[in-house]
Amino acid sequence: MSATPTTDHWIDLPEGRLFARQWHGPDAQAAPLLLMHESLGSVELWRGFPAALAEATGRRVLAYDRLGFGQSDARSGLPALDFVAQEAREVLPALRAQLQIERFVALGHSVGGGMAIETAAQMPEACEAVVAIAAQIFPETHTLDGIRAAAPQVRSLEQVAKLARYHGSKAAWVIDAWIDRWLDPAFASWSLQEQLRLVRCPMLAIYGSEDPYCSPTHGRMIETGTAGRALVRTLQGLGHLPHREAPEQVTALIADFLRGALLREA
Repeated sequence: MSATPTTDHWIDLPEGRLFARQWHGPDAQAAPLLLMHESLGSVELWRGFPAALAEATGRRVLAYDRLGFGQSDARSGLPALDFVAQEAREVLPALRAQLQIERFVALGHSVGGGMAIETAAQMPEACEAVVAIAAQIFPETHTLDGIRAAAPQVRSLEQVAKLARYHGSKAAWVIDAWIDRWLDPAFASWSLQEQLRLVRCPMLAIYGSEDPYCSPTHGRMIETGTAGRALVRTLQGLGHLPHREAPEQVTALIADFLRGALLREA
């Protein structure tokens, strides 16, 4: 089997340049999948998932490094309190314009899943569907306790060195941006509950039953709070990285959802 062809891009923003990579599925006419990474993530940390999605769905898949992450330019200071909405409001329009993306499917993991939901709420005319993997809807106690428990290990010199393979000299900032922003008392009021009411396209939400950062509350909020049709799938025995822990299962779920098979079953 030949490797999925890719193209790298640079997106110009007033604050700096973003790195993006595109995997070319055979169906160039279908709306591409637009991937939004998690708090410690990057294009490279999606690993083989984008290529697998391109093969399973036939669609183009586009992933990008947020400003301060991966190969994108560095930034100073913590992300703004409304950084999830800010990504959809300020970054996605520039990315779409420069890469000439009209309609798309928003797919995100963890806080990237929140960004996918926010994007669908802000761009209802362009977003055909949402796939949210381990997405938080608000900073619940379960989430914050998980971050506090992970913080000492994540901030260790060994872990900083591992993340530096993907983020370079920005690794320490990436860690601080995750831990310090989420644990900031001023961030406690953040919620996507109102945005869910604006999402009218179909949504697939995937969770692991053993996720240390997401309780079942988030899936229930999506199921009952979304204006459109939402399907929540909880995969037994999996944690916060279902797409990495069970890539074939997750890829098949997404492909079936985009073909409409899961919607017909529900």
